[in-house]
Amino acid sequence: MWLGVRIVKGGCYMAELEHAKSLLRMAHKDFNALVGMRENSLFADEIFGFHVQQAVEKSLKAWLCTYGEGVYPMTHELARLFSLLENHGAAVEAFWELVQYTVFAVQARYEEGITDMDEAIDRAAEIRNVAALLACVEKVIAAKT
Repeated sequence: MWLGVRIVKGGCYMAELEHAKSLLRMAHKDFNALVGMRENSLFADEIFGFHVQQAVEKSLKAWLCTYGEGVYPMTHELARLFSLLENHGAAVEAFWELVQYTVFAVQARYEEGITDMDEAIDRAAEIRNVAALLACVEKVIAAKT
């Protein structure tokens, strides 16, 4: 059973690009939260990881919108989104390591110890990784507008 979101606004590709831009703006809000949590130990790694996952998920869904099909799955599974992008020929190889943040979408927020992390998240490194993904998706959207 396919559970997806169909973007229909006059059936036009430009509406999909506008939706992609909207998703990317929302991803930037999660990214800004990451930046704010970078040096602040008040925020647990599970909270930081959640915002990484959300920024990545929204960015990948924005990227999927640029293909003009108007559909992306209602899922938090980053591997599924990466695979769909690869099926379109998108160059996502550099970002695949972010798939590890799928667990932060739901499980890590409700089940203590679910991540089995041996060490703390390298927040600076993950901020750089998410920033690179956001920049890549911005370029993809800009090239299509």
